[in-house]
Amino acid sequence: MKTATLPSLRVDPQLRDAAQSVLQEGETLSGFIEASVRETIERRRTRAEFVARGLASREEARASGSYFAAGDVHAELGRMLTQARAKVQKRALG
Repeated sequence: MKTATLPSLRVDPQLRDAAQSVLQEGETLSGFIEASVRETIERRRTRAEFVARGLASREEARASGSYFAAGDVHAELGRMLTQARAKVQKRALG
Protein backbone atom coordinates (compact mmCIF):
# COMPACT_ATOMS: atom_id res chain seq x y z
CA MET A 1 0.00 0.00 0.00
CA LYS A 2 1.27 3.47 -0.84
CA THR A 3 1.68 5.97 1.94
CA ALA A 4 0.59 9.58 1.97
CA THR A 5 1.79 12.58 3.90
CA LEU A 6 -0.02 15.07 6.06
CA PRO A 7 0.50 18.75 5.35
CA SER A 8 3.51 20.43 6.86
CA LEU A 9 2.64 22.13 10.11
CA ARG A 10 4.22 25.30 11.43
CA VAL A 11 3.96 25.71 15.18
CA ASP A 12 5.42 27.89 17.91
CA PRO A 13 8.75 26.61 19.16
CA GLN A 14 7.19 26.22 22.61
CA LEU A 15 4.62 23.76 21.24
CA ARG A 16 7.30 21.72 19.52
CA ASP A 17 9.38 21.71 22.72
CA ALA A 18 6.33 20.64 24.76
CA ALA A 19 5.61 17.80 22.34
CA GLN A 20 9.21 16.63 22.40
CA SER A 21 9.28 16.79 26.19
CA VAL A 22 6.57 14.13 26.48
CA LEU A 23 7.90 11.65 23.94
CA GLN A 24 8.26 8.15 25.31
CA GLU A 25 11.45 6.18 24.88
CA GLY A 26 11.99 5.29 21.23
CA GLU A 27 9.07 7.46 20.09
CA THR A 28 9.62 9.98 17.34
CA LEU A 29 7.94 13.33 17.00
CA SER A 30 6.40 12.11 13.72
CA GLY A 31 5.07 8.99 15.44
CA PHE A 32 3.65 11.10 18.25
CA ILE A 33 1.90 13.41 15.79
CA GLU A 34 0.49 10.47 13.81
CA ALA A 35 -0.82 8.83 17.00
CA SER A 36 -2.37 12.13 18.08
CA VAL A 37 -4.15 12.52 14.74
CA ARG A 38 -5.43 8.93 14.91
CA GLU A 39 -6.71 9.42 18.48
CA THR A 40 -8.43 12.67 17.56
CA ILE A 41 -10.11 11.03 14.55
CA GLU A 42 -11.37 8.19 16.75
CA ARG A 43 -12.56 10.59 19.47
CA ARG A 44 -14.47 12.69 16.93
CA ARG A 45 -16.06 9.63 15.34
CA THR A 46 -17.08 8.34 18.76
CA ARG A 47 -18.53 11.73 19.68
CA ALA A 48 -20.46 11.93 16.39
CA GLU A 49 -21.88 8.43 16.97
CA PHE A 50 -22.86 9.39 20.53
CA VAL A 51 -24.67 12.51 19.30
CA ALA A 52 -26.40 10.50 16.57
CA ARG A 53 -27.61 7.94 19.14
CA GLY A 54 -28.85 10.75 21.37
CA LEU A 55 -30.75 12.42 18.56
CA ALA A 56 -32.28 9.09 17.50
CA SER A 57 -33.29 8.42 21.10
CA ARG A 58 -34.89 11.86 21.31
CA GLU A 59 -36.88 11.21 18.15
CA GLU A 60 -37.94 7.79 19.44
CA ALA A 61 -39.12 9.34 22.69
CA ARG A 62 -41.04 12.02 20.80
CA ALA A 63 -42.66 9.43 18.55
CA SER A 64 -43.60 7.10 21.41
CA GLY A 65 -44.36 9.76 24.00
CA SER A 66 -42.32 7.71 26.47
CA TYR A 67 -40.06 9.88 28.61
CA PHE A 68 -38.18 9.37 31.86
CA ALA A 69 -37.71 11.98 34.56
CA ALA A 70 -34.10 13.14 34.86
CA GLY A 71 -34.18 12.54 38.62
CA ASP A 72 -35.23 8.92 38.10
CA VAL A 73 -32.48 8.36 35.55
CA HIS A 74 -29.87 9.96 37.82
CA ALA A 75 -31.02 7.84 40.74
CA GLU A 76 -30.78 4.64 38.69
CA LEU A 77 -27.33 5.58 37.40
CA GLY A 78 -26.29 6.33 40.99
CA ARG A 79 -27.43 2.87 42.10
CA MET A 80 -25.56 1.26 39.20
CA LEU A 81 -22.40 3.19 40.09
CA THR A 82 -22.66 2.22 43.76
CA GLN A 83 -23.05 -1.45 42.82
CA ALA A 84 -20.10 -1.32 40.43
CA ARG A 85 -17.88 0.35 43.04
CA ALA A 86 -18.89 -2.23 45.64
CA LYS A 87 -18.04 -5.04 43.23
CA VAL A 88 -14.61 -3.54 42.51
CA GLN A 89 -13.93 -3.03 46.22
CA LYS A 90 -15.02 -6.60 47.00
CA ARG A 91 -12.57 -7.95 44.39
CA ALA A 92 -9.78 -5.80 45.78
CA LEU A 93 -10.37 -7.05 49.32
CA GLY A 94 -11.15 -10.62 48.55
